[in-house]
Amino acid sequence: MKADEIRAMPDTEIAEALDSVHREMFNLRFQRSVGQLADPNRLRTLRREHARLLTIRREREIWAAYEATVTSPDGEQE
Repeated sequence: MKADEIRAMPDTEIAEALDSVHREMFNLRFQRSVGQLADPNRLRTLRREHARLLTIRREREIWAAYEATVTSPDGEQE
């Protein structure tokens, strides 16, 4: 999933995607530990997707905090 696709998602979908990635990463790590992992590159792909999801979620948190502190046009804080 590309960053532009993630940015187009609402916050609830990002949370669902994070849960899905967590579950899949757990299953793949378990498969690796018992020697049944078919595609080891999938773990790398999932780690990167997980990082993208977290990064964009954090960007939104920072942007929301910034918007809350921005002053209004007449000079008063909102």
